[in-house]
Amino acid sequence: MSENNSWHVCSLIVQVKPENISKVSEALCALPGTEIPGVNENEGKLIVVMQADNSDVLFAQIESTRDLAGVLAVSLVYHQQDEQGEDTP
Repeated sequence: MSENNSWHVCSLIVQVKPENISKVSEALCALPGTEIPGVNENEGKLIVVMQADNSDVLFAQIESTRDLAGVLAVSLVYHQQDEQGEDTP
């Protein structure tokens, strides 16, 4: 199956300075396929979920997360690739 028929999802822990949580959260949510289901404001930790149709796109988004101002560390917790079958009648 080609790369075009796959789906990738990952979860990250993004460590930021607590005073930067709003700014970093806004920048992350601007990335396609990205959401933040959990935040610990006291510790400056964000749980981030990203998804994409292509692993290169997903890994580029992870790298761009590392480059955001205020981000101290990014830890990949989980990654899954799922092959999408063709549903043609």
